[in-house]
Amino acid sequence: MRARLLALVVGGLSLGACGSVNATSALSQWSHQSNFEQSMSILLTDARHAASALRTSASANELHTVCAVLLVDVQSANAALPTPDAQTSHLLSRAYTDLGAGANRCYVATSSSLRVRALADLSRGAGEIVEARARVRAA
Repeated sequence: MRARLLALVVGGLSLGACGSVNATSALSQWSHQSNFEQSMSILLTDARHAASALRTSASANELHTVCAVLLVDVQSANAALPTPDAQTSHLLSRAYTDLGAGANRCYVATSSSLRVRALADLSRGAGEIVEARARVRAA
């Protein structure tokens, strides 16, 4: 009886090990399935376009366009959260929050002080994306 129970436990553990995925593999799979690299490239390009528009005397219509595109892409990227890695999820969540805030401020940036605040949000968000990207690439 004891030998049979031991055989069942060992067999169950062996089968369980076959289906397990380590954290690095899980993050790598998530990255591939969510098109992480492409999404991050798009977000960083959108943030650069918004920052460029904020630094020039872009019209309200131009700001509305580039900032709305950024916001849509931030929301799309946010839908892929959480990641299998809590720290990466936290970094990306902060990045998306900052980029979203920057996009919203950019959309209504009628004064130089609002433009400066929007630029600060975009810069902070882009930095967090770079950090999260490095973490995912290291996986």
